[in-house]
Amino acid sequence: MLLLHCPLLLLLLPLGSRPQKLPTRDEELFQMQIRDKAFFHDSSVIPDGAEISSYLFRDTPKRYFFVVEEDNTPLAVTVTPCDAPLEWKLSVQELPEETSGEGSGEPEPLEQQKQQITNEEGTELFSYKGNDVEYFVSSSSPSGLYQLDLLSTEKDTHFKVYATTTPESDQPYPELPYDPRIDVTSLGRTTVTLAWKPSPTASLLKQPIQYCIVINKEHNFKSLCAVEAKLSSDDAFMMAPKPGLDFSPFDFAHFGFPSDNNSGKERGFLKPSSKFGRQTSSKPRVDLHKVCVGNKNIFTVSDLKPDTQYYFDMFAVNTNTNMSTAYVGTFARTKEEAKQKTVELKDGKVTDVFIKRKGAKFLRFAPVSSHQKVTFSVHSCLDAVQIQVRRDGKLLLSQNVEGVRQFQLRGKAKAKYLIRLKGSKKGASVLKVLATTRLNKQSFPSLPEDTRIKAFDKLRTCSSVTVAWLGTQERNKFCIYKREVDDNYNEEQKRREQNQCLGPDTRKKSEKVLCKYFHSQNIQKAVTTETIRGLQPGKSYLLDVYMIGHGGHSVKYQSKLVKTRKFC
Repeated sequence: MLLLHCPLLLLLLPLGSRPQKLPTRDEELFQMQIRDKAFFHDSSVIPDGAEISSYLFRDTPKRYFFVVEEDNTPLAVTVTPCDAPLEWKLSVQELPEETSGEGSGEPEPLEQQKQQITNEEGTELFSYKGNDVEYFVSSSSPSGLYQLDLLSTEKDTHFKVYATTTPESDQPYPELPYDPRIDVTSLGRTTVTLAWKPSPTASLLKQPIQYCIVINKEHNFKSLCAVEAKLSSDDAFMMAPKPGLDFSPFDFAHFGFPSDNNSGKERGFLKPSSKFGRQTSSKPRVDLHKVCVGNKNIFTVSDLKPDTQYYFDMFAVNTNTNMSTAYVGTFARTKEEAKQKTVELKDGKVTDVFIKRKGAKFLRFAPVSSHQKVTFSVHSCLDAVQIQVRRDGKLLLSQNVEGVRQFQLRGKAKAKYLIRLKGSKKGASVLKVLATTRLNKQSFPSLPEDTRIKAFDKLRTCSSVTVAWLGTQERNKFCIYKREVDDNYNEEQKRREQNQCLGPDTRKKSEKVLCKYFHSQNIQKAVTTETIRGLQPGKSYLLDVYMIGHGGHSVKYQSKLVKTRKFC
């Protein structure tokens, strides 16, 4: 026979000689007791119609009592394990004859009743072993002293107990719908959409119910207190998202929440006395997140990792009583990341690459012969892009590229190179890429640092404009083209036409002004000027200069908008 957990506290003495009984609940006293949570804290008496939370040390049994004085009394007892399986048993013993030493006929206090009969074996009504939320329900229970014995053989743990003699009217736990399953209605690489049927407590009884979703990568949970046992005490419920906006609860660059090693700490009044001499060991908690979404019945979890299995649990929470009921949990694996088609680069051949906005492309270069060095030339035709180069899995290069850039890396026998190009956030990206192991192979022409075209305002006439641009130390061919545009042609239209990879072959022959070769060994003097004649008075023209390398690849300077004088 298990020993009593503790004697009744002195706070029960003001009750006088009245026994603690469930069927004749003093509602005014009950409400006072429930408001004063300390009344039942660490007491071995279970109150009628209130959920208590307590703590079990491993292999240390705990016993609770309550009295039912009248036969044929409805009775419901609910035990909720939190973070470990429990063994619990409900039994009843007959109440002793109502006698008194003075013959007063008044019933004896509950403490004296317990002392008289706790050494006797009671009649077992129900027993359970496991970590499910389990119930004992009877529409007609006998009078007697009821004992609830609990034991945890696995570890120190929290638990909750609820008992009532008015189960039909109380209904503190939200009722589950006829189909309590969570449905996965949509599955993507980074998103999962969940749907569930509403609790009748909300739809029929109109009680305030909110739904809380729990997401983790380990297992399903059977109760909300099991979830809370895994979360640190300062992890409060999150507010419901704004209407029409689903919550993205994770920054999945770090979905695995950092362990704060606090999961083993006792909470508040549940701290054990030092006389027990036990230390609760801390351990990393599972990757877990909880979010309450109000009264919604469909919700999309986003920012998940591709090809990863997640477990989803749903709890209906009565916001009046803060008591919850678990739906049947589910799990789902997100879809795999779309496999990128890898483009093979050929030694010395220019490859055109198109990348969607915020997209990425993978290129592979596998030289057929041994090499001392490998050169990668990248021409970003529009906005800047990011390039990463790996050799046999090792990252060698990671940079942003705008315009023309050339990278020379040390070679390695039988090496394979993987190039990842990440597009711009502004829009689609167009590139030209060349990889070669031949040191004398002509790559893209090298542009000067400043690719603007300068127009001389004082040299403008009604039929001509004079412009200048920078060259390089290498001898290259320069071609200049002109195109008449409307007066309302603006910088935005010009920006859309700044594809540097479009060469002279895309222009009309009538737009060609001239081509010439130019270079200077002195980079400070590598400047050339040109006067463009035969223009119309008061008209706007768009000028383009193309540099054409020895390999025939061309690079366009920044376009220049000019206007001739209207009167001369």
